Amino acid sequence: MKLTWYGHSAFRIETKDANIFIDPYLVGNPSWTGGWEGPAEGVTHVLLTHGHNDHVSGAIEVLKKSGAMLVANFEICMYLVGQGVSDKKINPGNIGGTVDCGPFTTTFVQALHSSSFGGQGGTNTYLGNPGGLVLHFPQDKTLYHMGDTDIFSDMGLTNELHEPKIGIVPIGDRFTMGGAVAALACRRFFSFDTVVPCHFGTFPIIDQTADKFVAGMEGSGVKVALPEIGKAITI
Repeated sequence: MKLTWYGHSAFRIETKDANIFIDPYLVGNPSWTGGWEGPAEGVTHVLLTHGHNDHVSGAIEVLKKSGAMLVANFEICMYLVGQGVSDKKINPGNIGGTVDCGPFTTTFVQALHSSSFGGQGGTNTYLGNPGGLVLHFPQDKTLYHMGDTDIFSDMGLTNELHEPKIGIVPIGDRFTMGGAVAALACRRFFSFDTVVPCHFGTFPIIDQTADKFVAGMEGSGVKVALPEIGKAITI
């Protein structure tokens, strides 16, 4: 599995049979200034954890260019169809549900957050429940993108049900759990082989480094992968 981070929570995941983009924040992202066209090449699936601008901005462009399948909650799917995304390419679900994405499946799990898209004049469009996404691959490790969330005890059920071995974990504080709490979540509730921190360094008001998370994971035996923005790593 090859993983490329584009800053914030935006990840391109390349497997043998799929090129997946989770939360493709490629438009207006201060951490990524390389445009959306290149990262969109060959994308087969776009997955969205929730509807906030810093997770959805760029999704319409990628979906229209690539013709990829959109996997998200029902409200986000319908909202993006209203913005010109093909209704033939949506694969909606909600918390607890699993959808068949062809080369893999996606299960929607809980996240403690909110979900809306902000427009001009301060208006916001409600976009359903926020969530995390568990990706099961037939010949690769199970991956869990937590979305934006705090720690919560039912993470233990997610581990029991799905046994994810790769975790993508928000650590930036203020809008999600901070690094120390995120490390506690990983150590207490999961048996990850590899964790990838995200949702930090993008804006001045959130933590700028992964130092607290890295410190919290010391001695856990779990590999902390800190990719450089725009550079692929193999997991």
